Amino acid sequence: MILCCGEALIDMIPTPTNAGPDGFVPHAGGAVFNTAIALGRLGAQVGMLSGLSSDRFGQQLVNGLKESHVHVSHLIVSDRPTTLAFVRLIGGHATYDFYDENSAGCMITADELPALSDEVSALYFGGISLACEPGADTYAALLARNADGRAVMIDPNIRPGFIKDIARYRGRLDRMLALADIVKVSDEDLNWINPAPLALRDKVADLLNNGPSVVILTRGSEGATGYLADGAEVQVPALKTEVVDTVGAGDTFNAGVLAKMSELGQLHKDALRCITPEVLAEALAYGAQVAAVTVSRAGANPPWIEEMRQGPQ
Repeated sequence: MILCCGEALIDMIPTPTNAGPDGFVPHAGGAVFNTAIALGRLGAQVGMLSGLSSDRFGQQLVNGLKESHVHVSHLIVSDRPTTLAFVRLIGGHATYDFYDENSAGCMITADELPALSDEVSALYFGGISLACEPGADTYAALLARNADGRAVMIDPNIRPGFIKDIARYRGRLDRMLALADIVKVSDEDLNWINPAPLALRDKVADLLNNGPSVVILTRGSEGATGYLADGAEVQVPALKTEVVDTVGAGDTFNAGVLAKMSELGQLHKDALRCITPEVLAEALAYGAQVAAVTVSRAGANPPWIEEMRQGPQ
C-alpha cells in the first residue's frame, strides 16, 4: 500500500448563482488528498493518513476517499474544524485563501499516529501539511519512525506564505528530504530550497547528494526532467491539451508517477537506487498523461484507470 500522508481539506470553489454574484461550492481537495484520490482511481492500493474532522466537511472528505477506493483506516478523527480553502481562479490558474487555525488537520500530534503495518510499502508526503505546525512536526516524526524499508516520495510544493519560522521549516524539510527516495520539485521550489546563484542542474545535484535516488524537476508547460544519482537524466514534455484549469495538476502528476512505478515493481528503496532512465521516463510520461486529463476538465478531477486505457477521445 502507498500511504499518502498530509492535508485533506475543502476547496470552496466560486460558482455563478442565479442572484448574480458568485457563491462558493464545497469540493473535497488538498494536495495530498488529491494524490490519494488519483492513485485510487488509477488502480493502486492506497491509503490516507491525515487529521480529519467529524463535521459535515470531514464526512465529505471520507466519502470522497472511499468512492475512489482509498483506504481510510489510518485517518485520525477529531471534533476540530475542517480546513477551508477559498479558491480564486484567474485565467484557469488557482490562488487560495486558507482558514486552517486550530483545524483537525493542523493539530494532529505524534502520539496520535497509528502504527504502520508491513502492508504499507511506500509513503508520500507533501503540500501545506509540511509547513503548518504543529502538524508539520507530526509528519516529520512519522517519516523518521517509518522510513526504513519503505520507499518515500516528497513533493514540498512550497508556499512561503504558510511558513512562519523559515529556519524551523528549512531544518525540518532538510531532514525529511534526506530520508526521501524520490523528490519532486518545481523550479520555484528548487530556487527557494537553494537560493544560491547556481544553475538548476547544480541545485538538483546538491539535492541528490543529500540522499534521494531520484529528483524530478517540473517546469510547467516545459514538462519534467528526471535526474538520477549516477548523473543520468531524462526529459518528458508536457502533453498539449486544452486547459480548463490547473487545479490538482501537480498532485495528479505525482500519482501517475507513483502508480506506474508501483505497477513496474520499482517502488522499493533497493529498486529506486538502481532505477534505469528508461523506467523513469515511462513513469514520468504516465504522470504527464494523467495530469493532461486533469487540466482538461474543471477542478481536481483525476481520471480513472479505464479512461487511461481508452486513450484520447
